[in-house]
Amino acid sequence: MIPDLGKYASDVLSAYVIALLLLGGLVVISLRQSAKARKILEDAERKTRK
Repeated sequence: MIPDLGKYASDVLSAYVIALLLLGGLVVISLRQSAKARKILEDAERKTRK
């Protein structure tokens, strides 16, 4: 199923791995920032309701 990449196989596959790692890192960072922003907004709403 893997195409024959010849002598460039390691370069191409490593580029794919790096790209996937970077995308995964962006997802993790986005989820963390989202959770942090949600907590800040919930805290602000609690303070204004009092």
